[in-house]
This record gives sequence, C-alpha cells and structure tokens, in this order.
Amino acid sequence: MMRFSRRELLESTSIGFGSLALSALLAENAPAAATPWAPRRPHVAPKAKSVIFLFMEGAVSQVDSYDFKPMLEKYNGEDPRKAIGKLEKTQFANIGNVMQSPWKFRQWGQCGTWASDLFPNINRHMDDLAIVRSMTSKFPEHTGANYFLHSGHGLQGRPSMGSWVTYGLGSENQNLPGYVVLNGGQIPSGGLDNFSNGFLPAVYQGSMLHAVGTPLANIEAQQKDARIRAAKRELAAKLNRSGLEQAGDVDALETAIANAELAARMQLTVPELLDLNSESESTKRLYGLDAEYEHTRTYAKACLIARRLVERGVRFIEVLIPMVNGYQRWDAHGDIKTNHGNNSRAVDQPIAGLLQDLKQRGLLDDTLVVWSGEFGRTPFAQGGKGRDHNQYGFSMWMAGGGVRGGVTHGATDSWGYKATQDKCEIHDLHATIMHLLGIDHEKLTYRFGGRDIRLTDVYGRVIDEILV
Repeated sequence: MMRFSRRELLESTSIGFGSLALSALLAENAPAAATPWAPRRPHVAPKAKSVIFLFMEGAVSQVDSYDFKPMLEKYNGEDPRKAIGKLEKTQFANIGNVMQSPWKFRQWGQCGTWASDLFPNINRHMDDLAIVRSMTSKFPEHTGANYFLHSGHGLQGRPSMGSWVTYGLGSENQNLPGYVVLNGGQIPSGGLDNFSNGFLPAVYQGSMLHAVGTPLANIEAQQKDARIRAAKRELAAKLNRSGLEQAGDVDALETAIANAELAARMQLTVPELLDLNSESESTKRLYGLDAEYEHTRTYAKACLIARRLVERGVRFIEVLIPMVNGYQRWDAHGDIKTNHGNNSRAVDQPIAGLLQDLKQRGLLDDTLVVWSGEFGRTPFAQGGKGRDHNQYGFSMWMAGGGVRGGVTHGATDSWGYKATQDKCEIHDLHATIMHLLGIDHEKLTYRFGGRDIRLTDVYGRVIDEILV
C-alpha cells in the first residue's frame, strides 16, 4: 500500500496546514484524507469493522478450559515420563505427576462442544464461538511469547497487530485513537512495547486508557473558557505551520502535531466515552458492574467501555486482565485451582456480558472478538498443584465478524500436550484477523531496513475452516 507523508499530502492538495489543523480541532468534518487515521479502503470486502482482543496474559491452561482429555483422569498422579513418554524441557524444570483438571467437563450449546466449568458464563455462548485447539507458539517464556502474539516477532521493536490494522485501515472516528488498550491494573510482561508502533509512524501506536481511576493524564482541559481554548488552538496551528515550513518533511514532527491535535479532541470525547451513566442498570448488571468481587467490577467496566469504543468506530481494542491477588495473571505455577479460579471469577461474567450485549445490539456481526493467552500449560503438574508453560499446543477462540460459531478446529494429542491435527501458528491467527477485516496479510507491507515487512513475515495462512 502506498502511503503519503502528512507534508506531501498537504502540498499535493494545496491545503494550508494552519487552516487544516484548526478545522480538525474545531470540526468533525475535516477532510478525511488529511489525517493519518482516515478510513482507508480494504483489499476485499470485510466481514468485521472492529476487533476486541481479550488478552488472557499469563496463559490459560487448555486442559482446564477448552481441551477435554479423559486420559488425564485415567492416569492422574502417575509419572508423566512413563504415562506420556518423552517430555520436552519445561520453563522451571520441576516436573510433577500427571494432573487431572479440578474442573468438570461437559458439552455446551446446541453444538455440543466440550468445555470445563471454568468459564460457565462464556460457555453459554458456545454456539457463537469458534475454538482453535491446535494453536502453538515459538516461545516458552512470557515476554518473548507476548511480543510474538502481538507482533509476530519474539523480540521488542516490531509493530503490534493493532498498529498494523490501523495503519492499513485507519479509523472511523477521528476524535479517538484507532488502537486503544484498556488497562485494568496490570501491564503484560514486556511492558508497553507489546502495543508499540515499531517502525510504523508513531500515530499508530496503542493508546492506553485506564478502566479505573484517571483514564488518561491531562484528559480534562485546564482552561474552561471555550473562547480562550479556541484562541490557543489557533495559535498552536500557526506555530505548527511555521515549524513545518522550517523543518520540511520530518515524520516525527508531523506525527507529534497529529497526536497533539488528537489529544485536543480527546479532551472532549474521552470523558463522555467513560461516563457510564447513560447505560441502563440492566446493562451494568449484565457485565457485572454490581458484582461482589472487585476484579469482576474492574473487568466489567473495561468490557463495557470496549463495546462503547466499537460503537464509536474505534478499529482495534485490546482489553487487559485486572490484577488478581498480586501479579499472578493466569500464570499458575503454584496452584492451578486458586489461580485460575480467581482469574475466571474476574473475567467470565464480563466477557459473557460483552458477547450478549454485542449480539443483542447487532454489533457482533461486524465485530471480531478474539480470546487468547500467549501459550498454554502442561498436562502434568509443576511440583504439586501448578502447571508450567507449554508452547506446543493450546486453545483460543474467536467470535463474531465472519467467524462460524459452534465449531472447533484442530486437536492436541491424548494428553493435551502437543498440537497434532491442523496445527496453527500465531502467524495464522494474524492472517485470519486481517482477512476478516478485509486486509490481505501478504499485501499490507511497510518498507523498513531495505525490505518490505509485514505482520506475518513470510508465513501465515487464513484459518478458513472456522469462517462463514
């Protein structure tokens, strides 16, 4: 895809930067082509307009959620080297016995998909879910795996998938960032680089909003007089024009100006976005805003805000899990039952509420919901009651936005240890997300370091089997 710099675009269209900046700040009908977030035409007709990525950081155990393995019950407590056979090296080299799930599995929905009681509320929407049981990662530790899941590369510095999506498609709302990260209290391993724009222009980086407390620094204008604020904006536009005329084509400066313009507009839009008083009490209860458990309320608010962002045309929304019992995430090394039980209590009702709310509002058809951690967990214990990292096979699901509900794809072996059927990689997940948004993952590239780079590198296959 060819991209023009902000400077080149202004010169080619003979629009004065000062008047453009002012109109962008004061009116919503500024020329769409003049902003880096302007909606752009996809390669093919899209099935989804927006993505909500529910990132289960720390790694949910597939054999305790969506991958039923009766062999774990049969051989519970036995030496996995004898029962399973050759074992791969684990992250902490503390291999215990084969361990059955503390949660019962049963069939859910008309489709009859097997899943455990870990997520009873989400599972009531099983007929809308497409579960991939053969996802794999190339990294066994959190930081590398988080980077890989977000950017298709195990090292920091590459653009996140949200950045690629907004670079390729722009946003349908010029008053909010195209890529928003909703933080409920804990930043994933690897830090903010998980949401980095990498080598893409800085306007495409993820913008973090806090679901609790102050959503964003300086989000409320200090100057209350609208006339004074307008005069300041006009002065800023003149100074920006002068700076650009002197500097020439400097992407960093153009990006800084674009971000400053957006920040001014966000002072008007973000407070309204986060004001939930307009939501009905039944909607708030649906998500769990009245729940007894504080972390449920925190995640419920984030999920409700995610729906409101979709309604406002934001392209890519990532929802982070709240901090439960310290910084444990889903990383259940010591006690799978306590860790997964607490985290499930935080996210189960809000996610189910989000799916129901999107569906009853007619938004699920063109909103892609993605649920995944960075890898899975071992079918044998770490020590006594926990599970170690397992990148060889895990489960994730998608719903809405062109996804066929009530289906499963791929399989692991009899132990839930390694993907053996229709093995999928993170590159395939990225290719599928982009395909549903109307992007050909092989065509969306950016010239950097002497070559054309894409999110999926030289890999990636659309998982057609789970699509409508």
